[in-house]
Amino acid sequence: MAYNEGTPAFIRDSGAESPTTIVAGYKNILLGIDLSPDSDALLRRTAELAADFEAALTLLHVVEYVPVEPMGEALLPTAPITEELSDASAMQLEQLAGRCGLGDAPRIVRVGNTKAEIVEVAREIGADLIVLGSHERHGLAILVNRTDDTVLHAAPCDVLAVRLG
Repeated sequence: MAYNEGTPAFIRDSGAESPTTIVAGYKNILLGIDLSPDSDALLRRTAELAADFEAALTLLHVVEYVPVEPMGEALLPTAPITEELSDASAMQLEQLAGRCGLGDAPRIVRVGNTKAEIVEVAREIGADLIVLGSHERHGLAILVNRTDDTVLHAAPCDVLAVRLG
C-alpha cells in the first residue's frame, strides 16, 4: 500500500490485472454503538479499521429515553431514570472497550435523540468517518427512517454502515 502525500488518500494497487482503488485516509473515527449483542464484533471491526489508518477512535453511545405517558402527564421524574440509564450505559461501554483491548479509547455517553447526537458529536470531535452497525430490514421496518439512513444524510463526514447479523 502506497501513500501519496499530495492527497489525503491511500492508493491500493492490487496488481496489473485489477484496477487501483482509492481509499480515504481517515484520522478521526467515531463509532456509534448501541450496546447490542453485535457490539463486540462491530467494535473489533472498527478497531481494525482505525489501526489500519492509524486513526483515533472514539466510542459513542446515546441513551434515548422515551418515557411512557399514558395520561399525557409524566408519572415519574425522567432525570433520575435518565441518569441511571446513562451510568449503566457508561459501565457497559467501559466493559466493552476492555474486552476489545481499547481501554484508552475515549468513550462518550449522551442523552438525547440518537441521530442528532451522533451528528453533533462527529462535529465536536472533528470526525472524518462515522461507523454504525446496520441490520437488514424486513416488512414494515423498511418504511421506518432508521438511524443509519438519517445520519448518512446529515453527517459532516463519510459514514460507513457495517452489516451485522
